[in-house]
Amino acid sequence: MIQIYEKVLYAGWADMDFNGHMANRAFLDKSGDVRMMFFSENGLSGRNMAKMRIGPVIKSDKLEYFLEIGLMEEIKCTLILVGTSKDGSRFKICNEFKKMNGSLAARVTSVGGWLDLKSRKLIAPPDLVLKMMDKLHKTEDFEQLPSSIRKTP
Repeated sequence: MIQIYEKVLYAGWADMDFNGHMANRAFLDKSGDVRMMFFSENGLSGRNMAKMRIGPVIKSDKLEYFLEIGLMEEIKCTLILVGTSKDGSRFKICNEFKKMNGSLAARVTSVGGWLDLKSRKLIAPPDLVLKMMDKLHKTEDFEQLPSSIRKTP
């Protein structure tokens, strides 16, 4: 069984908004950090992506809030796979932010793909990326997504 990828983080000073709780941009930033931690720990570091001339690109993020997170609060952030296209060119992932007691504080669901950094077009990624993404825990409602590759006439 594949374990859910999880990191323990803190809500730092720069993460706070005027109301004294974690700001919406901080959830997006931490989601990206956890995503990149997973990639790096599974053979796809920033340096490796630069050599391969590929990078992940996010098309949309959906943010949902359930509980406030305060300054210097320790939180757990998970990363799970909600869907992929058969060729791996598109993915849908979810980060859940949980308080240390397990209560869900926020959820970020992101849809993205893989960008060829030279042509600036979406691509089907190399096998290394497909194998890496296959290591992520899949949701019960995992979905098959359409490819991001446009067919040329």
